[in-house]
Amino acid sequence: MKVTETGAKGSQLPTEDSLQKNSAEHEGYAGVHSPARITETDDTNATESKDRLLEKIVSRDNLNEAFKRVKANKGSHGIDGMGVEELLQYLRDNGETIKQLILGGKYRPNPVRRVEIPKENGKKRNLGIPTVVDRVIQQAITQVLTPIYERQFSDNSYGFRPKRSAHHAMKRSQQYVQEGYRYVVDMDLEKYFDTVNQSKLIEVLSRTIKDGRVISLIHKYLRAGVVVKHKFEDTEIGVPQGGNLSPILSNIMLNELDKELEARGHRFVRYADDMLIFCRSRRSAERTLTKILPYIEKKLFLKVNREKT
Repeated sequence: MKVTETGAKGSQLPTEDSLQKNSAEHEGYAGVHSPARITETDDTNATESKDRLLEKIVSRDNLNEAFKRVKANKGSHGIDGMGVEELLQYLRDNGETIKQLILGGKYRPNPVRRVEIPKENGKKRNLGIPTVVDRVIQQAITQVLTPIYERQFSDNSYGFRPKRSAHHAMKRSQQYVQEGYRYVVDMDLEKYFDTVNQSKLIEVLSRTIKDGRVISLIHKYLRAGVVVKHKFEDTEIGVPQGGNLSPILSNIMLNELDKELEARGHRFVRYADDMLIFCRSRRSAERTLTKILPYIEKKLFLKVNREKT
């Protein structure tokens, strides 16, 4: 592991271009330790609806807005082969049935279609492409959750958030350097999207979302599985990177780390699963790294890449 001094000759902060390249990798959206299992059934928590959040998700206006965004983003087809150009007529014919299945806790998402995209280092990143119908539903969920969680998210988080960008993350990083925080812990979470502990994520979601039907629906998307070369694979861990829900679920999980760092008085910048923690001295940076590792790995059940951190 290494601690980097910023601002010194020959040393660098990540550039805005590099952050945007990382962002592009995450934006296949058109994200460990062995987790405890949660058993999902067709009607898990289906009658628990304290805030009627599910009704907001499947409301006509929210679904229409979700459809418009999915259509505008275009993107590839899922396992059913349906393209966005076929989506409108399909929803006209089947939309009410889908809505009633969702409200009754009976809707079953389709598995995602796995594709691989090349990374700069020559390796490949797995993306899961949901069907266009599931993209609409995921987008509808995201639209309702976003204003709820935006009130909770850290001011030091910049990825996949409204009116925030890699440019803003760089500006905040430069501010910390100018204030004398010239040593940086560059944190790399190993295969973050593939290793998220679903049980921990559901626990975190349940603190805020009191409509159990919404929790159940999100969990069904986590457990929907993937199809790789015509073969189904279960998804007991991870958040399939590529769906409309993945970015906000990523931020909800890592907001736990943001709040812990804030409670410890650290200055940091996070863009999706890329994080920089700024310190005044090498000793402070090394101590910070040593002390935050147990929280990440034993409390959040995520894995830190020791070689890249």
